[in-house]
Amino acid sequence: MKPSVLLRAEHLNLSLSEQSVLIDVSLELAAGEIVTIVGPNGSGKTSLVRVLLGLLESDSGSVWRAPNLRIGYMPQKLEVHSTLPLSVLRFLRLVPGVSRDDVISALTEVGAAKVLNSPLQRISGGELQRVLLARALLRKPQLLVLDEPVQGVDVNGQLELYHLIGQLRDRYGCGVLMISHDLHLVMRATDRVICLNRHVCCSGLPEQVSSDPAFVELFGSRAASDLAVYHHDHDHKHDLHGCVLTPKSHQHGPDCTHA
Repeated sequence: MKPSVLLRAEHLNLSLSEQSVLIDVSLELAAGEIVTIVGPNGSGKTSLVRVLLGLLESDSGSVWRAPNLRIGYMPQKLEVHSTLPLSVLRFLRLVPGVSRDDVISALTEVGAAKVLNSPLQRISGGELQRVLLARALLRKPQLLVLDEPVQGVDVNGQLELYHLIGQLRDRYGCGVLMISHDLHLVMRATDRVICLNRHVCCSGLPEQVSSDPAFVELFGSRAASDLAVYHHDHDHKHDLHGCVLTPKSHQHGPDCTHA
């Protein structure tokens, strides 16, 4: 049975301050699928997401969303002033109808239960990204929209987050739309890639896109050969800071300086 379509955009055009931002952009995303939009800064990725979410109206074209589609959105970053006393628990309970138990369950699911009562401003970059992911999950989404989900996280932490996103997709059968400008790891963590530079340069499976002439022209031949289909296998896990955990005790390994 063909997976149900969650989102479809057709021939989107958008100009801001008399400058073309999106030019004839079309895409489709189905349940259980991870689609990643890649492109350099200024390529229109964030504007496209805003149009898809209904936060910005395109000049022409159309966006169709499945009826009553529940969307969980993870923003690129969150800045909270240091003078504002806001714990992770209080922050997540700002989501309407969410209980303390709901928050604990969501944080546990993303591996961040230990920061429940921590001030939001004092947690690490990796912990913050997991908190934001937990917030998106509290909406019980059919579609997860993740804008630069590994922003400010080191490489080991990125690996763990991408693996977690894949697990969540498998567990819930939700669709995932990721936005990224980092090719190094994201291309191995997605089912389909859309290369955007105001218009759709190319799209398809990661190995197809990485060899497409439009992709090579946009990112360079070295990116295509060295970064696009990057595979990394290891037999250990990392904590939220990227420190190695020993497989049996799940304690910090000897090389970690964070603990």
